[in-house]
Amino acid sequence: MSKAVSHRPGSTTGSGRPLASLAGLLRDWLPRQRWFAGKDRPVTDLSVLSLTELFPGCLHLLVHTGGGVPAPGGTPPAGDCYQLLLSVRKQLAPRLDRAFIGRAEEGSLAGLAVYDALYDPRAAQLLLERLRRPGTAGPLRFESDAAARVPGGLAPRLLDAEQSNSSLVYGDAYILKVFRRIQPGVNPDLEVPGALAAQGCARVPAPVAWFRTEEPWPATLGVLQPFLPDAADGWTLALRALVAGDDFTTEAHELGRAVAEVHLALATAFPPGVHGETSRTVAAMTARLDAAARCVPALAPFVPGLRTAFAALATCDAGPPAQRIHGDVHLGQVLRAGEDWFVIDFEGEPSRPLSERCSAQSPVRDIAGMLRSFDYAARQRRPWRPDWARLCREAFCAGYAARAGWDPRTKHALLRAHETDRAVYEVLYEARHRPDWLPVPMAAIERLAVRGG
Repeated sequence: MSKAVSHRPGSTTGSGRPLASLAGLLRDWLPRQRWFAGKDRPVTDLSVLSLTELFPGCLHLLVHTGGGVPAPGGTPPAGDCYQLLLSVRKQLAPRLDRAFIGRAEEGSLAGLAVYDALYDPRAAQLLLERLRRPGTAGPLRFESDAAARVPGGLAPRLLDAEQSNSSLVYGDAYILKVFRRIQPGVNPDLEVPGALAAQGCARVPAPVAWFRTEEPWPATLGVLQPFLPDAADGWTLALRALVAGDDFTTEAHELGRAVAEVHLALATAFPPGVHGETSRTVAAMTARLDAAARCVPALAPFVPGLRTAFAALATCDAGPPAQRIHGDVHLGQVLRAGEDWFVIDFEGEPSRPLSERCSAQSPVRDIAGMLRSFDYAARQRRPWRPDWARLCREAFCAGYAARAGWDPRTKHALLRAHETDRAVYEVLYEARHRPDWLPVPMAAIERLAVRGG
């Protein structure tokens, strides 16, 4: 095997040359990561799709788990592709205890300590330098908005919030989202904010720099955007209101207006969708329900009732035209700075194929996601305050209607179907990642299945 750490910056190793030094360490480390999707199965068939030495002591890898290895430029096989940035050092670094993956025992890295480089301030700063100066490193491409001027020397810090990717904040001025689970194509979190910025939509921070790869297929790897240091996310604000016993309807109303503005800009920025695909939508929702019920036995008794919510789509008002949407709107995906709401994280649900996340869909799906989030927030306090959630839901829909020109509350069957689909997704997610939270979506499942909304 070639000596990976001796490669000049930009050199790579292909899928046919596995990295023996790291395989054992990664098999143990990957399942413990919040962003790893295969927690319910062992890491098998681990292979390195590409390896690039970004700078001395820092390796960029794309690794594949759970299936065969694709040929460069080919269609990905079953399994998942993950992006890793690893620091390798001779000596253990006490300040990087949380980032320590292990010490390699064989291969070209034998005897070296391996770390998650995003925790390493030196590696994080050098990564920003790559983004500040567009160029290439092997298959990696670093690009930026020509009008953007990102200063150097910004101190990095890694956010600890639970998420399906990793985010670095630089000097409270910029935030870099490093995508972990990689799929071919342009990631919506780059494509959509860029398109909205071109439309003059101020509700979404515009990308200033990004990096991508050409091998083993073209894909987005990370996006740098302005950071809002004085902003608070909607989830935090909602919980504060609940703890204080405060009303949250004014904020919910303005949030509804903000989401409507984003939808209007999206409808202009991207080609419109078409009606007439109801049967496909019903089939997809039903398939997701059946798959979730096989994984979460507690869901099985409610399946017949939930199917009626999907079946009703065949005869109900089709609602607004399909269009490009956010795809995963909830209180954690919105920020409030001063009196303004901002919408972030346009990646969509990472577990869904990229082609589906980029397709035109009913904007009611985003609305349903936010309504479910109000319910989640209300259930964080005991006793549960259903009236708080109901009033927030009403206020959000009223705010949305005031800006969009149509009221989601008049689309009851459509809204019920999408809220049911969202609750099914939540059940599967919580069962896999946060079992203690499973009662929250299960309460909605019972309401939607038994009482119809």
